[in-house]
Amino acid sequence: MTRTDQLARRVPLVSPQLLRYALIGGSGVLLDYLLFLLLFNAFGVHEQLANAISTTAGITNNFVLNALFNFRKRDRIVVRFLRFYAVGLTGIALTFLLLQVFSGWLGIDPNLVKAGSLPVVLLLQYTINKKWSFG
Repeated sequence: MTRTDQLARRVPLVSPQLLRYALIGGSGVLLDYLLFLLLFNAFGVHEQLANAISTTAGITNNFVLNALFNFRKRDRIVVRFLRFYAVGLTGIALTFLLLQVFSGWLGIDPNLVKAGSLPVVLLLQYTINKKWSFG
């Protein structure tokens, strides 16, 4: 039994696959943020270009790790990647919408909205990726 499986057994509402998905997602977020900082601050790349590059790197990291270690799918790799990327962009759009509604219109602290959006976006992306990208 893997360490992830052991942890998931302690939290019965979380499947090992969902837990791996969340851990892999965390690695992608870290890569995205560090690469953005490097490109923008060290190399002077425009913030929007740095964001596009770093976000793509994070999504690509997550796709590769999920394909190899979580969903274990290696066929139709280009189609799966394009679907996974589309789901990633959907998550970005959903977060944007939630921030607009709850922070922009209702005046709720953006930090709270962002924190609250994370589990919603995670579960949505996991469900879509499991069925559509890796189904």
